[in-house]
Parts: sequence; C-alpha cells; structure tokens
Amino acid sequence: MRRLRTSTRVIMSMGTLERKDNSLCFKGEGKKVYIPVENTKEIYALQEINLNSKLFGLLAKHGIILHIFDYYCNYCGSFYPREKHISGKLTIEQVGCYHKYKEKIAKRIVSGIGKNIYEVLYHYYRHGKQELKEYLDWLALKVDERLEECVTINDIMAVEGEIWSKFYNSFQYFLNPDFIMNKRVKRPPDNPINALISFGNSVLYTKTISQLYQTQLDPSISFLHSPAERRLSLSLDLSEVFKPIIVFKTIFECINNRRLSVEKHFRKKYNYCLLNDDGKQIFLTELFLRMEETFLNPKLNKTMSYLTAIKYDGYKLIKFILEGEEFYPFNIKEKI
Repeated sequence: MRRLRTSTRVIMSMGTLERKDNSLCFKGEGKKVYIPVENTKEIYALQEINLNSKLFGLLAKHGIILHIFDYYCNYCGSFYPREKHISGKLTIEQVGCYHKYKEKIAKRIVSGIGKNIYEVLYHYYRHGKQELKEYLDWLALKVDERLEECVTINDIMAVEGEIWSKFYNSFQYFLNPDFIMNKRVKRPPDNPINALISFGNSVLYTKTISQLYQTQLDPSISFLHSPAERRLSLSLDLSEVFKPIIVFKTIFECINNRRLSVEKHFRKKYNYCLLNDDGKQIFLTELFLRMEETFLNPKLNKTMSYLTAIKYDGYKLIKFILEGEEFYPFNIKEKI
C-alpha cells in the first residue's frame, strides 16, 4: 500500500480491507497495515480485495469514499456514504436550472475544454512545434463561434467530440513515437496511450466525485452529459475542463521525461494494453502530485490546488444556480 501526502489511500495489492475496532486494517502480502480513519477521506482499491458489511458502517460514519477499480484498471464504482451536505432548496433550483439553462452551461464547459487544451498545447508550439498552429487557431477563433450556433445538447457534444479528436491527432507532433495513437479506444484500451488516458480520466472522475461530496450539489443532475448516463454524472461534467491540465499534462510529462516506457511499464496481450503495477504506481503518483500543485487564484487572492479548484467550480455552479452569477469553469490561463 502506498501512502500519499494527502488524505487519499491507495491499495495496489490483493487482500482484505476490514474494520478493526474503530480503525481500518488492510491485510495483504503477509502483513497488516492500519489506516487511521481521522486522516482519510477516500480510498482507492486498484486490485481485487475482500470487504465486509462492518467496514461500510465505519466508512459511512467517517464520510470516507471508497473507489473500486478492477484488475484491468476499469473503474467499477464508488461507495458513496450518505450525504452530509444536503440542501432541498438547492436541489429544487438545480433541477430548474437543468431545464432552463443546460445548453448554456454545457456550452461554457465545452468552451472551457478548448481554452485549457489551447494553453497546454501552446507550450509545445512556443518550443518549435509549428505544426500545431492550425489547430491552435481553430481553438482560439472557431470553437466559441461554433458553440454559438448550437441549439441542442447533441450539437454541443458534436463540437466537443471534434475538439478531442483534433487534440488526439496533435500528439504526433510532440510525443515519443512509441505513444502515438491512431484512434481513441476505451474498453479495453488497445495501446499505451489509450491505457493512460482511460486510467487517468477514471481517476480524475473519482476525484471529482470526492470534491462534489463536500458541496451541497446533487451529483446526479448534470448539464452536458445526460443525467441518465451515470448516477454521479455531474462529476463527468465538472471533470471535463480539468482533463487537459491534469490528466493529459501528466501523461505528456511522464512520456517526454521518460518516466514511463512501453517496454517496462505496460502489459500487452492480444487486443488490449494495460499499465503494469510499476507503471500504475508511477503514473498515479505523478497524477496526484499534479492535483496537489498550487497556484494563486487572483480573484480570491489565495493559494489553492487544482483539486480545490474542482470543488471551487462546484461552488461557482451553486452561485449561478442560486444567485444567477455567470458560470465559467476553471481557466488555466486566468487561474480562476
């Protein structure tokens, strides 16, 4: 088990997680590790583990979220304790906002994706990757124009799909050729870059679930993604703008700084490719460190991490729902 600097605990080996008196105990690989509940907000189980009902009672009592992944790094689900922060008024207003403004909020999210991708890629353009100019110009000049013409959520999602497709195609200009992708393949991922994207996006999604748990928002009422898509679909919405600056920036740095290599850190069989245990640990550590990076938010005049910025986007959404204050998701250039 790897203990990070945050209140996140990660289980990377098979074993049993159980309640031991008023604490948590993980038994695996012939040893026991005790987990203090006071300093734990979430647990990631990245291997097959055994659980019992007494454990869930303790997790619920202390508001600890358990995220479960299968052997293939696929996200299976989360144990989401009974919500502590409930506001009937906000839930009613959130439903009303969905009916009145879902297209408006969805457009702001997709526009935010484009702006953050622009800033990530501009770094490579500035360092000589002139091939990116056409895509950067399209992001800067055309995306918002295209979104203005959209009428339905399907129209907006089509623009989003075009943004991501062009983004994936741009990898050929600045990534190690071993990691170039021909197309996005998810279940199962078929090459190293698809394996990193799938795992990184799933972890960010679960982190967003944990951040929303600390707000009064109803996580099942979303605006860009259909509320029927997943039970906690608002996490899908709010995690989108953070993918370029958290998941993809981590992937690019791990590859270009040679922390990950195809030969050492991936397992490939027939039609799928997955991170091995060493690769998983390296990538996850870099991903969490990226989330903990801090910056000065000029509007609040205070330092915050990218992880806190996700929660702050939740608060901005609440301000829009209750007070009509315009909602703009996190923008890496402006740091707000």
